[in-house]
Amino acid sequence: MLISILKLSKTGAVKQEDVKSDANIPSSLSSLLLGKLQHEGLVYLKDGIIEASAESRVKLAVKAVQMGADVERVSDFLEWREFETICSLALELNGYITAKNVRFKHEGKRWEIDIVGCKKPLVICVDCKQWHHGLHPSTLNKIAEAQTARVKAFVDTLPIKTLNLPCTKWGSAVFVPVILSLISVSFKFYDGVPVVPILQFQDFLQQLPLNLDSVKVFRKKFEHL
Repeated sequence: MLISILKLSKTGAVKQEDVKSDANIPSSLSSLLLGKLQHEGLVYLKDGIIEASAESRVKLAVKAVQMGADVERVSDFLEWREFETICSLALELNGYITAKNVRFKHEGKRWEIDIVGCKKPLVICVDCKQWHHGLHPSTLNKIAEAQTARVKAFVDTLPIKTLNLPCTKWGSAVFVPVILSLISVSFKFYDGVPVVPILQFQDFLQQLPLNLDSVKVFRKKFEHL
C-alpha cells in the first residue's frame, strides 16, 4: 500500500481505486489501511481521492523502509525537490534563511551545494544524498570527503557577487557540511561530517549549536569597507 501510494502520487493526487488495484489488495483492507494513514496524518483522503504533501510522502517513504521495503526502490519514488522541501522547511522553522541549488566556480571548476541555510553565526551546507543499504564505509567516507571539499571551495570563494547570502554581511561565520539521508546509517559521522536522517534533521538543528566541537566546521571572517 505504501509503495503504491508513493509510486502513484509522484505527480499529484491519486484515486483510491488506482492505489487499491496497484497494491492488489481488497477494497475493505484498502479502506482500513488508508484510514489508519489518514489518522497518522500521512495522507488526506476525500471522495476517493488521496493527497500527500512532500512532507507526508517523505514520511511514507521512511515508514515503508522501516517496514522492510527496499531503500533503493523507495528512493526512486521520491523527487529531490521533496528532500529539499523538508530540509528547507526545517531550516526556516529554526530561523535560517535558505538558498537552494547554490552554484559557484572555484579554481576553474563548477560546484553546487543543494541547500545553504544561514543563521548567525552558522551556515549549514546540505548535500541531499540518495541512500542505499550495504554501502561500504570507504564509500561513505568518499561521500563525506566530497561534501567537505565542496564546502571548503564554497568558503574560499565567498563573498560571491551573484549570491546574496546574509552570512557575507556578518563579521565571521561558521560553515558546517552536512549529508542528509533517507534513513539511518551505521555511523553518525564520516570524516567529521554528520550524516542526518531526514526526519531527525529538525532535532539535529536544535542540538547543533551545543555540539559544534564534535563536527567538522570551516570558519571565515569577512572584511567590510
